[in-house]
Amino acid sequence: MCPELKTCRLVMAQRTITLTWVTFLVLAFLDSAHCELPFLKKQKFEAHDTLDVGTEERADARDCLAGLAWPIEKFVVQCEAARHPQYDVLVRFSSPLSSQDVISDRVAVEWYMARDEHDLPIRAPAVVVVHESGRAMTVGRIFARGFRSKGLHAFMIQLPHYGERGGGRKQPSADQLFRVIRQAIADVRRARDAVAVLPYVDTNHIALQGTSLGGMVAATAASLDQGFDSVFLLLAGGQLHDMIRHGEKDVAEIRRKLEAAGLQGERLRLLVQKVEPTRIAHRWNSQQTWLFSARYDRVVPRKNTLALANAGRLPEEHHIQLSANHYTGIIYLPYILQFIDQQITALVEQK
Repeated sequence: MCPELKTCRLVMAQRTITLTWVTFLVLAFLDSAHCELPFLKKQKFEAHDTLDVGTEERADARDCLAGLAWPIEKFVVQCEAARHPQYDVLVRFSSPLSSQDVISDRVAVEWYMARDEHDLPIRAPAVVVVHESGRAMTVGRIFARGFRSKGLHAFMIQLPHYGERGGGRKQPSADQLFRVIRQAIADVRRARDAVAVLPYVDTNHIALQGTSLGGMVAATAASLDQGFDSVFLLLAGGQLHDMIRHGEKDVAEIRRKLEAAGLQGERLRLLVQKVEPTRIAHRWNSQQTWLFSARYDRVVPRKNTLALANAGRLPEEHHIQLSANHYTGIIYLPYILQFIDQQITALVEQK
């Protein structure tokens, strides 16, 4: 089915959209008192990196991978009591790329645990969720709760300097942005291996979902070595240098901060290239990757989403273009959650 036809079918009556969205929010935000989790007494689980970038024919891609990969090693995954009732367990492990910041280098992941009708944890596929740039990580958490409601384990990773990794301190300066993104990419890929050692997780399918900034981080993490079984990107794009130069709203604010730090022109381009997703997007599994973009997005313009889709050789039906902008696209969230759940179910049944 062509994207145009998909778009037409996605545009529904305003009343239906409103009722669906309100219903979803009510269900997503309801939190109940959950049963005890005996495995928390163990707390620690041994894990190891499975990152394998393999061989790469393209010289530019090899250069990009060399800057993103890290020496594989064993690491410890620790489960702690949740800091907030909206999720079940806080999962911690060390970042594979140290920034010499003890607080930020300890990755924090919120586990939204799939449960049965008796509120007991169940064995189920998992989704690693990468949140947007907002400090409250609101959209990421809504996705995580939504996946939990679908019977999937959701693990929302807090990016460097967010949540537990921020410690209430000031955010890193603009000239540190691309170092932070590089670390975030590595953290997301290691999160797959951390999730795989936890109880109740069906390791036959561990998916990845990211939104906006999280979508671009997820796109690059997914391209390292196809470690994830399926990938779902929302409001993400490529050609980041062009996006920073011409994007509006949130991106325009980033541009101003970078300029104030003296980062522009060729110096900025070289830094951006280190985390540019289109350099390695051809490496992801295009048959198990989907991109949701907004036709009227001025934060991540359409040309940038097309650049990512083309670089990743996405089939036409895997690029779903919503009739929305970067912010109004939220009304499609119930549809997107249902779509992702259906794709994961179908892929699991194929195995």
